[in-house]
Amino acid sequence: MANTFKRYTSRAIGTSATAVGSYTVGASTQTTVIGLTVANITANSINVDITHVDVSSNVTYIVKGAPVPNGGALVAVGGDQKIVLQTGDQIKVTANTVSSADAIMSILEIT
Repeated sequence: MANTFKRYTSRAIGTSATAVGSYTVGASTQTTVIGLTVANITANSINVDITHVDVSSNVTYIVKGAPVPNGGALVAVGGDQKIVLQTGDQIKVTANTVSSADAIMSILEIT
């Protein structure tokens, strides 16, 4: 089994749910999200939702309506917090304002 650290980014996320870096866990792959940060790139406060979407399209909130002040960031995953993903899973971000958030996700893939 190979262990590989990777990072994925998405820029100018808006009101449509966006898979961070368009990343979907591949077949025969185990993934651990070791870091996830969403930054506000506007001059006003925004609210963000971060969700886990599984292969059956079931949506589970990691955070819902979390405020991110202008110039600020929300660290949803990091430190002691980790999220294990399985084949077909995605992490998606949605903001309440068009083109208002950047996201970066760090993962450990085991293949």
